[in-house]
Amino acid sequence: MPPKKRKGKAKKSKKSKTDRVVGDELADKYRRSVLDVAVLKDHLALKTDVAHQAMSMRDDLKYQIRDLKQTLSQEKLDKMDITADLNRQYKALQMDLGAKVEQLETRVLMLQKQLDQCQADLKTEREQRERTENEKDAQIADLQSKLDNMETEYEKILHGCLDSLLSHLAEARRHWEDESLDIHQEFKDMLTELGLNPQYI
Repeated sequence: MPPKKRKGKAKKSKKSKTDRVVGDELADKYRRSVLDVAVLKDHLALKTDVAHQAMSMRDDLKYQIRDLKQTLSQEKLDKMDITADLNRQYKALQMDLGAKVEQLETRVLMLQKQLDQCQADLKTEREQRERTENEKDAQIADLQSKLDNMETEYEKILHGCLDSLLSHLAEARRHWEDESLDIHQEFKDMLTELGLNPQYI
């Protein structure tokens, strides 16, 4: 028969088992705590690095913002200088343009006066030319009429002279024919006296 176990010893072994379980749990908790602490340290180190990087980036951005502000300020100054120079050039060009416009307006007025004078002179010249042409046409018509009259008179005179000449010629012809007949008759008589027949000579 196996020996009986004592109640005290049984309680003690239960207790030590419980202590071991509790100790294991504590050890597990400790290990987990150590792991958690290590993870937290790594996480903290990572956060610290990220924070350092963020601060470094923040400083870089501050420098960039400062540089950009300086550049912007310089560009504003340059823009103001350029604007002032452009305004000065614009005013100078506007003054030059105003002077040129005034000169051109004066020249236009002078040329307009010259044009009006030229148109008036041209009108006068045209009227004078028309009068001269009318006078010449009248003179030509008068001379043509005189020429026609002279031609008519010359024709009359010519016809009268020709008629007179023809009558003189007819009279001279009759005279020469009569004289020629007398001369022929004398020669015939002379030939007849000489015994010649005038028909054969």
